[in-house]
Amino acid sequence: MNRKIPTDPQRSALMARVRQRETPAERTVGRLLRELGMGYRKNVRALRGSPDFANRSRYWAVFVHGCFWHQHPGCPRATIPTRNRAFWEAKFAANRDRDARATSALRRKGFRVVTVWECQVADAPAVKSRLSKLLKSGGVDVR
Repeated sequence: MNRKIPTDPQRSALMARVRQRETPAERTVGRLLRELGMGYRKNVRALRGSPDFANRSRYWAVFVHGCFWHQHPGCPRATIPTRNRAFWEAKFAANRDRDARATSALRRKGFRVVTVWECQVADAPAVKSRLSKLLKSGGVDVR
């Protein structure tokens, strides 16, 4: 494959187009939560980690993580760029640490926390079942 590697300004422009909110995976999870009749607020900044979806009165939070940015273990989308590898490894490690701290802080406050990975959204019925089981019944998410 003779693919041209983008230069730094090109790479910067490419990375700037990556969405942080309202991703297709988030829209799907939002739709599933509405189908389950689960009321929520989006991107709740008052809670640690700003969960993508949360209900503070019912004590649950849902994070929708991109497999690349949060390095989903065992996922083929969780690649590490070869250029500037040390930077990316440090960035991904910091992302994982921040995610773990946010989840722990929410659980200490009594929240049920669910992490939905971008690649899992392709199987919407399975995600819907998992959300229903964990959020309505008060089960514990072990990922």
